[in-house]
Amino acid sequence: MAVGICVFGYLSGSLPFAIWITRLVKGIDVRDAGSGHASTTNTIRQAGWGPGILVLIFDIGKGYLPTLIALKHSPYIWAIPVAAALSVAGHCWPIFGQFRGGMGLATTGGSLIAIYPFGLAVGLMVLLSLTLLLKHSARAGLITGLILAPVFYLFGASDLVLWLTSVSGIVLAFRFTSDWNRQYRELWLDRDPS
Repeated sequence: MAVGICVFGYLSGSLPFAIWITRLVKGIDVRDAGSGHASTTNTIRQAGWGPGILVLIFDIGKGYLPTLIALKHSPYIWAIPVAAALSVAGHCWPIFGQFRGGMGLATTGGSLIAIYPFGLAVGLMVLLSLTLLLKHSARAGLITGLILAPVFYLFGASDLVLWLTSVSGIVLAFRFTSDWNRQYRELWLDRDPS
């Protein structure tokens, strides 16, 4: 049961809604322009705010559902952070999207909603503060992934939350290394200036 839930986490994360929705709305692959990622912000760039918000909701759900199922039904507690991290990994490297996906922030947020909703607000504040400070969203995302668990520790989060944010944060940090040197035109809806 626990292994099945973890596999479900990866498969859930692998549903490439940004690719499907942008293809449906615009007839293009969202990864062929902008940042090159199957993400909410790149969907907004390619297809507009409506499709982008829809992608955001689905991407949050990809992290929320497996984490909630693991929380309610797994016979082993270790499956909860593993299922959450695998849903993020599935979003970043989706089997249904040739392993070219998004960055994992929304999916991580969905996992937090399922287990520690207050953590979502804290995580967003950390990410936004770092983005404003560094003026580079990829570096802010990488650092957020690495410091989220220590920040939650300061807020008195449970061991389960700390494990979930530790393993998911490592996935996030690794994913954001690909954009460490990317140059951005905008602060939030960033894109390559070339």
